[in-house]
Amino acid sequence: MLRRLLQRWFGLSTHAPVEAGPQALVREGDRLARSGALTVALERYHAALENDPRCLDAWLGIGNTLVDAWRLDEAMAAYARALVIAPQATAIRSALLFHQHYASAIDGPALFAAHREAAMYWPPVVVDADQRTVRSPTGRRLRIGYVSPNFSRHSVGYFIEPVIRNHDREQFEIFCYYAHPKADDVTARFRAMADAWREIADTDGEALAALIRNDAIDVLVDLAGHSKMNKLAAFAHRPAPLQITWLGYPDTTGLPAMDLRLTDTIADPPPQADRLNSERLVRIDGGFLCYQPPADSPPPAAQVNPATAVVFASFNNLAKINLPMVRLWSAILQAVPGSRLVLKSAALDFTETADRVLEAFEECGVAAGRVELRGWIAQRGAHLQMYEGVDIALDTHPYNGTTTTCEALWMGVPVVTLAGDVHMARVGASLLHSAGLDELIATDSEAYVAIAVALANDEARRRTIRTGVRERLAASALLDHAGFTRKLEQVYRDYLSSARNGTQNEAVVRLT
Repeated sequence: MLRRLLQRWFGLSTHAPVEAGPQALVREGDRLARSGALTVALERYHAALENDPRCLDAWLGIGNTLVDAWRLDEAMAAYARALVIAPQATAIRSALLFHQHYASAIDGPALFAAHREAAMYWPPVVVDADQRTVRSPTGRRLRIGYVSPNFSRHSVGYFIEPVIRNHDREQFEIFCYYAHPKADDVTARFRAMADAWREIADTDGEALAALIRNDAIDVLVDLAGHSKMNKLAAFAHRPAPLQITWLGYPDTTGLPAMDLRLTDTIADPPPQADRLNSERLVRIDGGFLCYQPPADSPPPAAQVNPATAVVFASFNNLAKINLPMVRLWSAILQAVPGSRLVLKSAALDFTETADRVLEAFEECGVAAGRVELRGWIAQRGAHLQMYEGVDIALDTHPYNGTTTTCEALWMGVPVVTLAGDVHMARVGASLLHSAGLDELIATDSEAYVAIAVALANDEARRRTIRTGVRERLAASALLDHAGFTRKLEQVYRDYLSSARNGTQNEAVVRLT
């Protein structure tokens, strides 16, 4: 039953034989979903359930397809049904936690409680005394292990690559544990940069923990959280004396075995954020992100549209766009006559999904001709060139953009964000603060609309941003790759020392 789930979420290959009956319908549903025939795919999955109401793969297929169809609430219900069938399946729990972040209303304490509850299904593993002993790595470099399925042309790659490249190799030895079966040109770069490279896509948690322990890793860094193909099961085995989560997931892991989560004071303001994380928060001054712009980025376009033809845009994952955002964006469009909105997301390649999005705007009084929908663009350069025709980028809420915000700013496009109460709703504020654009950070819906409208009507301000923000970013902490990496290395040293001295829980570090 769990074969397809493990392949889909953890990337594991179980080599199980192909099943007949409901599984044939599920495979047909998967094929149809990939082709964009979402309604027909859902019919196949439901037909499988008529044969077997406990067909786990059918419920997961329904959930995945409903996400692509922009029907998130129904998708969450399908994932919940899958969890009833397989309550011990940590893959389903990760999927459910991950998709909860797309909900339009977020209750921080409730979301934290859900993470802590899920963590009970990754029970702490009892290790023997030798494994618990934290030995000082005298006479050798500190060994840092990064665990990720995204050492590739993926958003995470743009933030971890500059760190791995800038590590002090006289002091640190870098191990990369790659949890994805596919590789690309960026993967090749990561492999060349690493002191040691481990292919772990087909490695389960216990075996991976043994491998990490055998590698004598001092600091183990998770870059996936509860996202796809994560290896949290290995962290639950406590294979390293210091374990940190960072970058690839906008929340706590909930795992008792995860010691630290890296962030900053804007993304996770103290003290309220500390109460929503099972890990100790380490706040890095200057921001918790370090961005590597694509080497083939075109220059920012010089043109700025007049107020009568302003183009707004959001290139975020469609799942981050909820009905409250549609209402806010509709209010902005109605307040700026002649303006248009461009949305770009892979899910918009599906006709059924695109129709639902346009209908949502029409229900808010925005004619379909004012909303332009774009699908997936494979070439990074072509994707970035789309910003040439964009005047203002609109961030999503409560799940902010990260790479999309960095790309928009790098291409000279101002971004308006709505800051909320939890990490994922404050990343945009962190990035805009780094860019020196705090005036584009709204604290409520009314301010969000007002800021966007005012900027649309201020052609001179938009031109100033367009011609100067890339230079400002280049001089900011966000692109200070070497400086950021030195701060990160200091975290590793200080907290590893605390772990050795048995004072891990008492250690407090705030870097300057």
